[in-house]
Amino acid sequence: MGDWESIFKKDGKVFLTAQEDMEKIIKLLKKEKVRKILDLGCGSGRHTVLFAKQGFDVYATDISKTGLKMTRKWLKEKNLCAKLKEHSCYEKFPFKDKRFDAIISTQVIHHNFHEKVKFCISEIERVLKPGGLIFITVAANKRKQGATAFMMSEPRTYTPLDGKEKGVPHFIYTKTLMKKDFKNFKILSICRDNGNHWCLLGRLKET
Repeated sequence: MGDWESIFKKDGKVFLTAQEDMEKIIKLLKKEKVRKILDLGCGSGRHTVLFAKQGFDVYATDISKTGLKMTRKWLKEKNLCAKLKEHSCYEKFPFKDKRFDAIISTQVIHHNFHEKVKFCISEIERVLKPGGLIFITVAANKRKQGATAFMMSEPRTYTPLDGKEKGVPHFIYTKTLMKKDFKNFKILSICRDNGNHWCLLGRLKET
């Protein structure tokens, strides 16, 4: 949902630097001997490139052809490799069950209506190995991004009517709702970053 293709075509890479917690997340992944990582909604590749540089076996998906093209170019410039797929995170993931040791997704899965977001979470659970790690960031409030007007499409779902993310739905989470939607995970931490996103670190419960 949302016209990310247009955003990447107009603004280029958009995100150049890693999310502020990523250094400590990488340290944890290495400590846990994580090998296979999914960068869900990789955009133009900032974390895909970072994970590949750190030696992980990286898979990445995004809905934008232009974002993936930029990711491929960035990887090539750094002489790095990752496996990329064009795919919406609100559709069944193109991976087998229990495929990944960890899944990272920053500022991605909240860009839709709640039922679609919950489906995405169920797919994260399906393709993650029991005991696998997630680091997910979602919107904690209406982000301006140059917008001056919003439409409430559903409860807790705001769509900017202008600005950089015009037409892109934003489902707004609370800490309590995060815990509810990620109930199948042992929550290791939930905090807010400097961009007013909830940042959830969790481990998939073993059944």
